Amino acid sequence: MTSSNPDVCLDPRRDGLPARGLDRRRSLAFLLSLGLPLAQAQTELTDLARIRASGVLKVAVYKDNAPFSDGPTDNMQGLDIDLAGALARQLQLKLALLPFDAGERMNDDLRNMVWRGHYLGYGPADIMLHVPVDKYLMQENRQALIFAPYMRQVQVLLHDTRTLPQVTGPDDLKGHKLAVERGTGMASVLMGQQNGMLQTQVSLYPSGVEAAQAVIKGQAAAAYVLRSQAEAALAGAQPRPAHLALTSLPLEGVPENGWPLGLAIKAANKDLGQALEVAFRELRSNGELLAMFQKRGMTLTAP
Repeated sequence: MTSSNPDVCLDPRRDGLPARGLDRRRSLAFLLSLGLPLAQAQTELTDLARIRASGVLKVAVYKDNAPFSDGPTDNMQGLDIDLAGALARQLQLKLALLPFDAGERMNDDLRNMVWRGHYLGYGPADIMLHVPVDKYLMQENRQALIFAPYMRQVQVLLHDTRTLPQVTGPDDLKGHKLAVERGTGMASVLMGQQNGMLQTQVSLYPSGVEAAQAVIKGQAAAAYVLRSQAEAALAGAQPRPAHLALTSLPLEGVPENGWPLGLAIKAANKDLGQALEVAFRELRSNGELLAMFQKRGMTLTAP
């Protein structure tokens, strides 16, 4: 379709951008025509308009975080990778992933990937995924807006029912080979139970998925991992072994009900936040978010 008015765009998908994105591009071009430097002209646009003008949504994802974001940086796979792509499509933008290594604290990750950028010049991104939606984290990081929880992480015990038919507490684990992900709070909690009574029984693995796979392979009687990690490991074992079970095992030091995961953006980027809220509602209502979880044999737990 065409229009006699050259300022009206009746094809919102032209150039891969919605009509409002094209309007913002014209606004930027107009500001540049007045002789303003590019950086100054861009500050005249809203946060979302600047992103639309670039045509790209930059999403920060963790490296080595199976089943959410894992693999070589030029071909990462996982639920968060699918989610990043879906959000970019909802906003009618191209996706650019910014994979990064986890820092010592979540505050470091938010500073480096959300509101300031790394001192080596990497980042920030427009969005960071896999962020705990936690009030204390929010209070410590006022420069970031943490919102839009898309799932709840919960810890479980994947166990071989032939040797561990029932598990109600740490005493039931005595004398059995246990697996857990190295460097995690869950590892510290498991090995610290009752003054370290289980410490000599625990083997550490590079990831929670690999710890779960140790149980599937018969190398351990149980693995204390996240439900998402256990389910992803079981989905890869076909047929699923009938002698394996998932049991809730709250241990002292780990939140009994787990924690919700959401995303983070720069606190000042209100327009982007509103657009992402709309995008998430659409992904939930059209079943696309659920399909991402089912694709990997994972449960979409209510955040």
